[in-house]
Amino acid sequence: MAILKTSQRVVDVPDGNPLLDYAKELGVPFGCHAGMCGTCLVEVEEGFDNLAPYSLAEQEMGLQGKQRLCCQAKIEQGTVEIKF
Repeated sequence: MAILKTSQRVVDVPDGNPLLDYAKELGVPFGCHAGMCGTCLVEVEEGFDNLAPYSLAEQEMGLQGKQRLCCQAKIEQGTVEIKF
């Protein structure tokens, strides 16, 4: 079981699952759910390497540094802390 958290809240995520539903529990805002609008863009504060590689939508958006889209990212294992 993996962990997705902010500085305020924590949710358990089964390994290999998309962040979408779990990030909603943390209060991350969402728009299109397809990686097109960028509404769910977050900064990964801890555990960037615990996420699967960038999706095609994230690559096309040209994300930099430790940015990820919660509608596209999948957690592979461990703990990931996000800031939005």
